[in-house]
Amino acid sequence: MRWTRSLQTVDVHCAGEIGRVVTGGVLNIPGATMADKLRHLNEVDDSLRQFLCSEPRSAPAGSFCLLVPACDPAADVGFLVLQPDQAHAMSGSNAMCAVTAMLETGMKPMVEPETIVTLDTAAGLVKARATCANGKVTRVSLDMPPSFVAKKSATIDTEAWGRITYDLCFGGVFYALVDVGQVGLTITPENARELATRGVALRNLIAEVEQAPHPTTPALNGLAYVMFRSEEPDGALRTCTTLRPGRADRSPCGTGSNSNMAVRHLDGRVRPGDVVVSRSIIGGEFTTEFLEETQVGPYRATKNRVSGQCWIYAITQIGLDPTDPFPTGFTLSDTWGG
Repeated sequence: MRWTRSLQTVDVHCAGEIGRVVTGGVLNIPGATMADKLRHLNEVDDSLRQFLCSEPRSAPAGSFCLLVPACDPAADVGFLVLQPDQAHAMSGSNAMCAVTAMLETGMKPMVEPETIVTLDTAAGLVKARATCANGKVTRVSLDMPPSFVAKKSATIDTEAWGRITYDLCFGGVFYALVDVGQVGLTITPENARELATRGVALRNLIAEVEQAPHPTTPALNGLAYVMFRSEEPDGALRTCTTLRPGRADRSPCGTGSNSNMAVRHLDGRVRPGDVVVSRSIIGGEFTTEFLEETQVGPYRATKNRVSGQCWIYAITQIGLDPTDPFPTGFTLSDTWGG
């Protein structure tokens, strides 16, 4: 066997959402800051993302987490997320997967009962507190990038669903938060395909009119996702983030939970110390604690701590044979949609 490229991943899921952590085969990504590295992946060289995220080496579901040398000396490691649509600055579920993989495989020594890991991300430093017992990470709590509401109750007219109201928020990436009843659905497993299809279509429509500029970091500009939401009888949020090319997040979504807290803060519904439960389409739960108020550019913002749990399920070696006819992978509409 002769490979021209070889990478190793520790394969983890966070409440069902797959995060494959690249632990070998990627030395670094060009750029003086994590924002520069993100820009390089999205605008200069997209080959690594294509190689990993396309068939036959992957599928629409799940992400790859890149661990690279930190640019900020206050961090332990740099962190980037590769998904089927593009590279992203931050993901709560994937950050939890990365921390779990680092500690349970010994990349960083595990200290019980708590180990601190600081991630350098394009959205800022993220301090992870891993609760550990008997060699297992039983919970990861992330001090997330500040979240803010860029537009409250914005509207867009659509041919399929009439006028849709959404909140444009930043929680590590930009979201359009949409009450799910507006598209005639509920957040249940049997509706996953329709939620994904409608969410991606709605995201594309909103992205045509919303540039979603970040006030301090241009590399973070642009709408990433539509998250559908509804409120449960016990006060929890039922959420479904929809991701291109057309699937539903299996986890409650960390950056989306971060965004939702900013909306509640703007509405005067939460105070520092309050905790909100986010519940996914398959019933997994994250908790989000409102820590304190802050400011991002012109926006009132919140600092929040999002917590969940992950499980390692495989270790994978990925390679490229020099005669492989699909060196950058491929996609087909039967699996990936239009």
